[in-house]
Amino acid sequence: MRFQLLGPLALADGPDTVVLQPSKPANLLAALLLHANSPVSAEYLQRAIWGEEQPATARAALQTCVLRLRRLFSKHGVTTSIDAVPGGYRITAAPPTLDLLGFRDRVRRAAGLDRDPEAELCALRDALSLWQGSLLANVRSVVLHRDEVPRLAEERLRAVERVCDLLLALGRCGEALVDLWTATRVHPGHERFHEQLIEALYRSGRQSQALAEYRRVKGFLLEELGVDPSPSLRRLELAVLRGEDLGPAGPVAPRVIRGDTVALPAARPVTAPDAAPSTAPDAASVMAPDAASATDQGVPPAQAQGASPVTPQAASGVVAPGPTPVPAQGGPPVLAQGGSPAPGATPVVAPVTAAVTAAGTTFAPVATPRIEPVPAVPHFTGRAAEAAALTARLTAPPPPGPEDHRPLTVLVSGAPGIGKSALAQHAARLARDAFPAGQLLVRMTRADGEPRPADEVAADVAAALGAAGDGRALLILDDVVDADQVRPLLTLRGEAGAGPGPAVVVTSRMGLGGLIATHGGWVQRLTTFTETESYALLLTALGTERVEAEPRAAHRLAAVCGHFPAALRILTARLLTRPGLRLADAADWLGDDPLARLTLTDSPDHSVSGLFDRALGRLDPRLSEAFTHLAQGPPTLLDDRGPDDDGPVPEAVREQLADAGLLEDGPPGPYRIHDLLRAHVRRTARIRDRRTEKV
Repeated sequence: MRFQLLGPLALADGPDTVVLQPSKPANLLAALLLHANSPVSAEYLQRAIWGEEQPATARAALQTCVLRLRRLFSKHGVTTSIDAVPGGYRITAAPPTLDLLGFRDRVRRAAGLDRDPEAELCALRDALSLWQGSLLANVRSVVLHRDEVPRLAEERLRAVERVCDLLLALGRCGEALVDLWTATRVHPGHERFHEQLIEALYRSGRQSQALAEYRRVKGFLLEELGVDPSPSLRRLELAVLRGEDLGPAGPVAPRVIRGDTVALPAARPVTAPDAAPSTAPDAASVMAPDAASATDQGVPPAQAQGASPVTPQAASGVVAPGPTPVPAQGGPPVLAQGGSPAPGATPVVAPVTAAVTAAGTTFAPVATPRIEPVPAVPHFTGRAAEAAALTARLTAPPPPGPEDHRPLTVLVSGAPGIGKSALAQHAARLARDAFPAGQLLVRMTRADGEPRPADEVAADVAAALGAAGDGRALLILDDVVDADQVRPLLTLRGEAGAGPGPAVVVTSRMGLGGLIATHGGWVQRLTTFTETESYALLLTALGTERVEAEPRAAHRLAAVCGHFPAALRILTARLLTRPGLRLADAADWLGDDPLARLTLTDSPDHSVSGLFDRALGRLDPRLSEAFTHLAQGPPTLLDDRGPDDDGPVPEAVREQLADAGLLEDGPPGPYRIHDLLRAHVRRTARIRDRRTEKV
């Protein structure tokens, strides 16, 4: 027979467990077991049973509770006794008979294994397996829940923290993420868990998600506590932004107490040909069209001690052909300098997740590409006319004469999250036979949304084209910020004088009218889905059976999402994880707070609010202020005359906001703001006002 405290208070005998009903004897038993093998004063036990306000007969009632417990033990064959000691009572237990003592004993044994991280990790996992749920959920004692439960919870958190440190030190970031996603959501104020999660994401090659997690915890701390993140968290964010190496991995990860700064462990080295952890596709490229276009997954590779230098091409995600492929798990081979790619292989290899040292050791992960082969878009739906027109443009032969050396330029523009990247990638895949030299996706912004310098991008693209095969290539310049980023790329050639340059598809939130005026080209401006396209997306993503069983509810869901592609993709992802949820119930649930619920809980950087925040963050502060004014005011502010008491926003300002993809063409009036975007601005303003009031 054994007692269980690490969850509901229970008695267990082999596989059989009896959970005690809430009662005063249960309060007494919990108080004694929490201090097993030590005398517990009668005064403390009385407070644990009745609280601070005790009945006049508390001392006699305590004795009655002790008798009832002794009878219960006798009934169930429990040999443990409750002994009377001077001033109180004591219960005797050992690690095999009380899970709390067993947990502490295993944690102590794990601490003695610090020279063997794998053994220590195994021992800690064994200790944590004793926890069975919410602590003392069936014990109705305010005193115990106030004074004792937090202390026990802290013991468990320290063990979980140590487990994650060990997993990071051993390079098992994927396993650490499983624990850390839960820990950070259950304990949002525990900064060390957030620090470990950001580190695990970064070491897994998920730089944008690491930065999004930092922004999320920073927002929580400011909103709920009015404080900034700890210095170690801020330094970690800076390291991620700079793409810095986090340092060599020791056999044991150092501990962090109260936010003190310590050296962060690097991923453990694995010898080639062991596969380096691959960078999973950014969920935004799968779920939300265009949602990932503002993020750069590139992390400059670290040059470890004893490693051969990493070439600028490798640092930018472009790898020259070479003889010895080092396979990356889930991705194409990374080719070392000096050889040639396998027949039929795309010369520009992605994702790059490893730097190869002279000794043949691979340190993973260190980088993801800024240039990669154009990926497929899963479940591409809608935009049939736009896709057909764009494909026709790309496959049409260039006109004869001198102009055939000017690259074909196509601009796909529109609001953030409208599906520009998805359309460009889908059309490129449809037209791939027209580009035998390959199709390359070139990310034009970094993880923080800052534009990459034009000369840096031009050097990367030139290196990629130099490694390409014969024939014409296609470049998708994704998420271009301004025309100056593009112009140097419109004069590139695969080989000097070898016919027309690569065809170029530009995706941008900006209209880039100046680029089209000076260099020519064709423009495809995207708007929200039609009602038919939204319904078709739900059919494709959720399945015909589920959607056609509730067609009216499906149309309501699409309407709540404003027929916005990114919102619809996030919604379908959430519904796919809850197959039993009726669409009508989902529509009611979503309609209560669409902005808060259009987010992926396990990948919080994929949210409609985050998408809008990044877009608004790029604006000039004066434009941002003007847009906030427009979004918070009545729709008449968008008219040429405006309301009498406020005056119109100048047309030049409205034109700039429309050019940035934040204003859509009317009706009503010449412009309008999408309902989700308007709601987001108003919600952000309310949160900011509440924060100001708190201060």
